[in-house]
Amino acid sequence: MVALTGEMKELFLRVKVFPVATASKKGIPNVVPIAFVVMMGDDTLWLADNFMNKTLANVKENPHAAIYLYDSEMKKCCQVKGTIEVKTSGTDYEKMKKMVHEKKPGLPAKSLLVMKITEVFECMPGPSAGKKMV
Repeated sequence: MVALTGEMKELFLRVKVFPVATASKKGIPNVVPIAFVVMMGDDTLWLADNFMNKTLANVKENPHAAIYLYDSEMKKCCQVKGTIEVKTSGTDYEKMKKMVHEKKPGLPAKSLLVMKITEVFECMPGPSAGKKMV
């Protein structure tokens, strides 16, 4: 696994809604906006499953995902890729469920998607576009 740099973490904290991309086992893509994404460490993100259908089905078939981070004020963006583990019980799941309910009591918090970051790529236009950052 790889760790986000300080600048990447700052960018992450500025994002309000995260475009999350997954693909089925057959390679059919899916992108959804997810607001409840939490940085739980330098190499781990938590995504709360409140309303996932295709996204959840995809990560169960193909545990890879990409998240796009962008902030117009910083003029920075990057693509974070990683592997997903789905949890529906246990300490981490209960912690996520509590976090969700503290923020929005009515949300279901059906499952926790734990993303271990494997790669980060530059997304800004220019000669470095698409280059691996970490």
